[in-house]
Parts: sequence; C-alpha cells; structure tokens
Amino acid sequence: MREPRTYPARPFLAASVAVFRGDRVLLAARAHPPMDRLFSLPGGLVEPGETLAEAALRELKEEVGVEADLAGFIDHVEVIERDRDGAVRLHFVICAHAARWRAGEPRTSDEAPEVRWVRESEVAQLVTTPGLAHILRKGFRLMEAMPA
Repeated sequence: MREPRTYPARPFLAASVAVFRGDRVLLAARAHPPMDRLFSLPGGLVEPGETLAEAALRELKEEVGVEADLAGFIDHVEVIERDRDGAVRLHFVICAHAARWRAGEPRTSDEAPEVRWVRESEVAQLVTTPGLAHILRKGFRLMEAMPA
C-alpha cells in the first residue's frame, strides 16, 4: 500500500537528475500534485535497496525516455510545507545529480506532460519547483568545470 504523500509520518527521500546536452538542460513539467504543472528535474522516490544514483537514472528513463551518464552530485533540496495549524503537510528530501545525455529523445508521459531542453538564461522565464534555480546554477557550473 502506498503511503500518502501529504501529512507524512516521515520525510520522503527522492532523487532527481539534471541532464545536460551541450548548453541545455532537460526539464519536465510535473503532472501530479504536489506542485503539478511546475517545471522540475526528472526524478522520483528512491525505492528500497536502490542507491540515489540508481533511482535518478531509473526515474529519468521511466519519466522521459532518456539515458544519461552521471557526472556528479549537485546538492539536495528540502521541501517542507506546513498547513495553517503548523502541521507538516509535505516533506521531501530531493538529492539532485548532474549527468550528460547519452541516448533517447525526451518524450512526454503520464508523469511529465511537457519536456524541453532549456538554456541557463531561459530558466528564469519558467515556473519551477522550489530550489530548482539554485540546483541548476550549481549544475551548470559543475558541468562547465568537467572535461567533455
């Protein structure tokens, strides 16, 4: 039985991946609450026995049909939302990775109704999940510092 994602008994651990292809990064619009219709990185919950890296690459393939080679860990984002009474309504810890595109053209899915490659300068024009701009800044710098 799936645990409810609102008013959780514990934080949810998730992994995501910023896939870089040239001077662009792959973003996907979220299909389901919380934060539906906002652009974010492909990703999702870590399954028991799965590493963060494995979860990030699995979710990338499942959500948008892309394969990539991990380049490194970027940072984490904590999403904690409280209701008017102070109770924790949402709590996710999302571990973001950077990767280089290897194969597959992005496709939409039930989880990602819109996907697009964007330049760093275009990110500010999108409505995104909390913390995404910070993660992408760090991801672009990480990838620039790595040999091609």
